[in-house]
Amino acid sequence: MPAQPRSGLWKALRVAILLVVLALVANTAWLEQRRVHAWAYTLGVGIFPVAGDTSPVTRDYVAALDRSAFAPIDEFFARQARAYGLKLIGPVQVTVYPAVAALPPAPPARGGVLSAVLWSLHLRYYAARRAVVPRGASPAIRIFVVYHDPALTPRVPHSAGLDKGLIGVAHLFALPSMSGSNNIVVAHELMHTLGATDKYDPATDAPLFPDGYGDPSQTPRYPQTSAEIMAGRTALSPSTQEMPESLEACRIGRASAAEISWLPR
Repeated sequence: MPAQPRSGLWKALRVAILLVVLALVANTAWLEQRRVHAWAYTLGVGIFPVAGDTSPVTRDYVAALDRSAFAPIDEFFARQARAYGLKLIGPVQVTVYPAVAALPPAPPARGGVLSAVLWSLHLRYYAARRAVVPRGASPAIRIFVVYHDPALTPRVPHSAGLDKGLIGVAHLFALPSMSGSNNIVVAHELMHTLGATDKYDPATDAPLFPDGYGDPSQTPRYPQTSAEIMAGRTALSPSTQEMPESLEACRIGRASAAEISWLPR
């Protein structure tokens, strides 16, 4: 009988510790988000490559990566910032860091608030240990880009960005011909870390009108000539859509711009 109260006390203590950790994490995230959303300076974006399999194709692709592979992301954000009158010439600057050996924690297979919270804590711990910066200040945002050989993985796992967490995981293909679409995925997850939300139907991947359309005021409405970055696809008709080939065909819509504080809400 005495073991029962002791067990209950230990469980309550563990819950209390978890709540304290969550409160500290939430407060840190809130402060980070306020600082980032001020857009007072260029945000450093650290790209940390990860080989998602043991294929020589993946290994060689990761070894050859340099900043030029991600330069279109800098250009995309600079171009979109000018369209919204942001004073910063370059709102983000990508830096490629040494490859990471360990895979990031996989998101929970099933939904649920507790599972999502625990995964976010695991991802933060992973990032703190694995995002090694050889010199200088750590980047404001850390994106782990996990590459896969398409011969082994025809369909990559779902990418994820911590909402207001400044950490993202992008699953990509280790193919030069896929670099354009790879950068769309990275930019999409980068937007998630800044607080932008998805603007597509998760059941069909169809862009949601109007916020998920590149130009919702376009006449005629279809086919759209650009994709909203948080929808990730160009609406060709009410029921068909396609992935654009590069960030040149993408834009940040007004709803997403408001979510990242480029426009007032």
